[in-house]
Amino acid sequence: MRELLIRYRFLLLAIILLLATVILYSYNLRQKTTTTFFERSVLTLAAPFQLSIDGIVDSITDTWRNYLWLVDARQRNLALEQENLQLRSQLQQVTEVSLQNKRLRKLLAFVDDLDLPALPAQVIGEDASNWARTIIIDKGTRAGLHNGLPVVAAQGVVGRIIKIAPDSSRVLLITDASSAIAALIQRTRTRGVARGRGDNLSIEYALRDANIQEGDLLVTSGMGGVFPKGLPLALVESVKKDQFGLFQQITAMPTIDFSLLEEVMVIVGEDR
Repeated sequence: MRELLIRYRFLLLAIILLLATVILYSYNLRQKTTTTFFERSVLTLAAPFQLSIDGIVDSITDTWRNYLWLVDARQRNLALEQENLQLRSQLQQVTEVSLQNKRLRKLLAFVDDLDLPALPAQVIGEDASNWARTIIIDKGTRAGLHNGLPVVAAQGVVGRIIKIAPDSSRVLLITDASSAIAALIQRTRTRGVARGRGDNLSIEYALRDANIQEGDLLVTSGMGGVFPKGLPLALVESVKKDQFGLFQQITAMPTIDFSLLEEVMVIVGEDR
C-alpha cells in the first residue's frame, strides 16, 4: 500500500488540489455575484471531469433502474404465465363438463323416448381382446342391478350385463362372438339374428328373397325378452346372395363407436 502511495503521489496530489479548488470555487460562488478570471479558469479545467463523473453516475443509475425494471418485469411475466396455466386448466375442465352434459342430455332424451326406468352409469374399463368384447361400468348390486339387464347408449344398443359385483358390472357388447340378438330391418321388417363378429355384426337367417339394401337400419325386434323393441343396432354394410343359398349373407356396422363410449344407461325394468 505504501509503495502505491509513493508511486502515484503526484497524481493523488493533483486530484486533491483539484478537489480543493472546486470546493473553494463553490464556496466563493455562493458568496459573490461576479466570477473572477481564476474562477472561470478553474471552471473550464474542471468541466470535463465533472461531465465524466456525471456521465458515470447517470450510467450507473440507469443500469440499476433497468435491472430493477427487468426483475420486476420477469416476476410479472412469471405470475402471468402461472395465471394463464390456471385459466387454461379451468377452461379445459369447463369444456369437459360441458361435453359430458351434452352426452348425458342425449342419453336421457333417448331413454325418455323409451319410457322405461333406467339407471345411468360410467364406463370404467374395457376388454377388447381377440377373446372377448366387454366393458365394465361403475354400478352393481348396490344400485339394484342384476345379470341379464340391457345396457344402451344414445346411439343404440350396447349389450347386456353378464357378471356383477357390489359396485361394478361387466357388460357383454353386441359385437362379441357369443352375443346374439333378435333383430329386424326397420324399412322392410325382415327378421334375422344379429351376431357379433368382433368389430361388426352378421345378420343370420334373413331369407334370400327379402329386400335388404346397404344402409338399412337394423333394430331390435323385442323377441327374446332382453332388449325392448325398436332400439338401433347397426347399419347394413354389405348384402350377398348365393345362387343356391336359402339365406342372405349380410354384415352390419354397429351404430355405436365403442372406443368412444363413456356413459351408458341400464334399463332396469318396469317395476323399479
